Amino acid sequence: MRARWFAAFKEGFRSLHNRNYRLFFFGQTVSLAGTWMQDVAQAWLILRLTDSPLALGTMIMIRFLPMLGLSLFSGVVVDRFPKRSLLLVTQSVMLVQALVLAGLTSAGLATVGLIYLLSGIRGVADALDMPTRQSFVVEMVGPQDVPNAVALNSTMFNIARIAGPALGGVLVATVGTAICFYVNAASFLAVLVALVLMRTADLHSVAPRRDGRVLPELVEGLRYARRTPDVFLIIITLGFLGTFGYNFNIVVPLIAKYVVDSGPAGLGALTAAMGVGSLVAALFLAYRSRPSRKVLLLSASLFTLLWFCIGLSSRLVPSLILLFLVGSAGVVFMTTCNIRLQLLSPAHLRGRMMALYSLLFVGTTPISSELIGYMAEKIGVRESIVGMSALCLLGVLAGTAYARRSRLFSLPDLAAQMPAVPKSPVMVEAAQSEAAE
Repeated sequence: MRARWFAAFKEGFRSLHNRNYRLFFFGQTVSLAGTWMQDVAQAWLILRLTDSPLALGTMIMIRFLPMLGLSLFSGVVVDRFPKRSLLLVTQSVMLVQALVLAGLTSAGLATVGLIYLLSGIRGVADALDMPTRQSFVVEMVGPQDVPNAVALNSTMFNIARIAGPALGGVLVATVGTAICFYVNAASFLAVLVALVLMRTADLHSVAPRRDGRVLPELVEGLRYARRTPDVFLIIITLGFLGTFGYNFNIVVPLIAKYVVDSGPAGLGALTAAMGVGSLVAALFLAYRSRPSRKVLLLSASLFTLLWFCIGLSSRLVPSLILLFLVGSAGVVFMTTCNIRLQLLSPAHLRGRMMALYSLLFVGTTPISSELIGYMAEKIGVRESIVGMSALCLLGVLAGTAYARRSRLFSLPDLAAQMPAVPKSPVMVEAAQSEAAE
């Protein structure tokens, strides 16, 4: 019995047997923990300088605006160049950005305008970095282990989300914000060293496409997404939830300061609670790595309901519990979308599909951050959260209606059944399109 449990445990972490992915996993864990520390410290710094939810919303809008404008084009770039080389560039830029912010803050020179500028620079790097990292997974582990590796990526992200904000909140409360920015700058060295140490001969690389024009290649990716019903279902639901639900960078600081009045340590605790919930769900998905359409829609529905409940909460302990549950439902939905896109995308389009994922999941943040910041100042934080949950519900209903109209539930769920990437994504698209007509 014990041997069986141990074998099952190892199966859940099988991607870590791959040396390149193991380097990537631990390097990114350190780097992301530093990034979460910076996010907590930067949010508290801007609120301390301005005492304005709208200013926080504006900062986050500026950070993610490049993702909104550049994501689709960055997908073409990702499909044209070696992903490991691109990551070395983007991670280096973010290291310098964090170091400059640290220096300005420790010297007492950090102003709202400079914070906005540095947030924009980070956003440009993020716009290229995120789709590159997402599509690099299959090159490290091969298509057969993509579901497990994506689930472990969520585990990595949420380990960082637990450790980073908790430590960041303590450091902000005790020694100030600048130290968090210095630690983040140093943390990028971990992922840069990991990328340098990788064995390029072991990567499952796809020959980059350097010919053709950018716009036709961009249209090619969008056309594939529109004509493949399973992909388009993700586009609909992720478009609404990514825009109006995944706005934790602004909502959690606002809850900490204006709803439960918990200070920077409380902000770290609230963010870490959501991270713990996400980690539990991510570990579960590492073992159950064949997410279905029904899991996608059910997790989206649960996420929306819990988000509504947070809008009704006004005390710290219930908010901690609800954020734990939101983190769990949110990571199931997000990871399900990610895995399904990876498995349903042809290799030469994967960068563009993950750029589309990045756009809908992160790039739409400028819309919601400015909207929530404005609404929070005018009608209150809790009322704004309830309004956002109503818009998420609209997305769930629209996705469900599309799935029924396209008769998706009567089609074989290839992404949930396949052990690897489909042998012919064109056949997948043709079969689904024929059944939907």
